[in-house]
Amino acid sequence: MTDTPDGRLPAPLRKLLPAAVQARCAYSACTRGALLFRQGSKPAHMLYVTGGEVVLQRLGRQGEAVVLQRSRHGFVGEASLDSARYHCDAVVTLSGTVIAIPMPAIKQALAADSAFAGRWIAMLNQEVKRLRAQCERLSMRGVKERLLHLIETEGAQGSLPLGSGLKSMAAELGVTHEALYRAVAELERNGRLRRQKNVLVAGGAR
Repeated sequence: MTDTPDGRLPAPLRKLLPAAVQARCAYSACTRGALLFRQGSKPAHMLYVTGGEVVLQRLGRQGEAVVLQRSRHGFVGEASLDSARYHCDAVVTLSGTVIAIPMPAIKQALAADSAFAGRWIAMLNQEVKRLRAQCERLSMRGVKERLLHLIETEGAQGSLPLGSGLKSMAAELGVTHEALYRAVAELERNGRLRRQKNVLVAGGAR
């Protein structure tokens, strides 16, 4: 890992983290296919994705990869802060960069800095809202409905980056990639969806 390239962290981290924790952060380049942490290993760092894409996944009953979270910007591994082991694997699906934050530094700051603890709780509340939206999405029966809900809740102004591609997105939606390909094709034919380079755009959005 290396020091931050320009000595400055992204604005959300600068706003959230105390100076003492910021000083312990380090950038790391990550390449597609890399395993950033493994399920069952002892938590050492929390990660903040600044570029590329990282998914949290574990094996399902049939040995298939089940995607629990897909992050193109933000924290991964924060749920393991008070755990003895990571609950899943963190796999890079699109090369980029992450910032590693030592778990002990976070814990010490939470215990000593009530203002930081308040900001941390607010951040976790936003994550709870995201997970509620994910549960709502997975309760939908149709693939098209799940996809459009994903674009609405996770995208910006009706636009959602594909990241590592439709296959990874299918795992996040809990459907087969064949079913997702068919749904995308049908939505495109009906004018409800457009593919622009590596982005999905809901019909009517620009």
